[in-house]
Amino acid sequence: MRRRCPVAYSTLLGWSLFRHEDVLRVLLDPKTFSNAVSQHLSVPNSMDPPEHTPYRRIIERYFSSGQMTCFEPLCRRIAARLVKKFLQREETEFITAIALPFAVQAQCAFLGWPPALHDLLVRWTRRNHEATRAQDRKAMSEIAREFEGVIDDLLETRLEAGAGPEADLTAALMHEKVWQRPLSNEEVASILRNWTVGEIGSISASVGILAQFLAAHPKIQTQLRAQPGLIPTAIEEILRIHGPLVANRRITKRAVEIGGRNIAAGERITLIWISANRDERVFPEPDTFRLDRDLSQSLLWGAGVHVCPGAPLARLELRVFLEELLLGTRRIALVPGTETRLATYPASGFAAVHLRADPTRRPR
Repeated sequence: MRRRCPVAYSTLLGWSLFRHEDVLRVLLDPKTFSNAVSQHLSVPNSMDPPEHTPYRRIIERYFSSGQMTCFEPLCRRIAARLVKKFLQREETEFITAIALPFAVQAQCAFLGWPPALHDLLVRWTRRNHEATRAQDRKAMSEIAREFEGVIDDLLETRLEAGAGPEADLTAALMHEKVWQRPLSNEEVASILRNWTVGEIGSISASVGILAQFLAAHPKIQTQLRAQPGLIPTAIEEILRIHGPLVANRRITKRAVEIGGRNIAAGERITLIWISANRDERVFPEPDTFRLDRDLSQSLLWGAGVHVCPGAPLARLELRVFLEELLLGTRRIALVPGTETRLATYPASGFAAVHLRADPTRRPR
């Protein structure tokens, strides 16, 4: 598509952009390409500047380097516990048993939510994905209301307890102000919903992609065990090759020409992340894993005013998980004779990956 039809129209996705330069152009021009694509309040994902700016400023503080430093020990304990669980079995369907639980447990720990929500959020994430894949609008609305009920209970618990901003991240968010007024419960719920839905889906997909890639490339496993300082770069390169997110939406604010196509105002634009990050004009031999690759043009975390605010947390979680996985094992391998199933759109990554591992003989 990048070569033959880089700007393509479909009734499902509107105008899909496949080339890196076209996707980047959209990301860097919010005055022409609006993020206000949701029918529901979505703070700040579906907002444009200047409305977007003060909310974004609030959110970025929660992903500061100081916050990440404080969270890392707890995140590492979660990862180590799940790696231990992985090693207790002869073989494991990794997505269900490890990747999704890690994403849910890490996110709950970061937000200050109780472990009692772990199973509920795992079930909710699966149902949300199934409804989205089927484009079942009624089910999607019901699932969204169910999640809003969970958020309402969490907020009510903190209000009844008179929780101050130091109690946990969720309580701190309830004390934030925008436009010289407190955030409304609806705004807080929207922020938490965006964090939870986005983080759980992308982190679980990423963990599965990373584990499958290493299992399929034992030499890279060996290299990263010997040189753990290369792990952050390896993560970025693996996820450039096999992105955890397929696409993102925008709407044109005015008539525009892209790639020889005349697109009217009010048209839907779909940015195909996984194509842009494999554009051979930007990334030579794009399907080849290279630790010396220039990743400055990677769109793994987006670009422009809507670049992913949670990228520091995602990078921390993925780095810590991979460090614990490689430290706790001598070898990770695909289980012969089992089926590795790719996830289906709109998800990316894998629906099922069967792995086995040999535990390390080194003292931990």
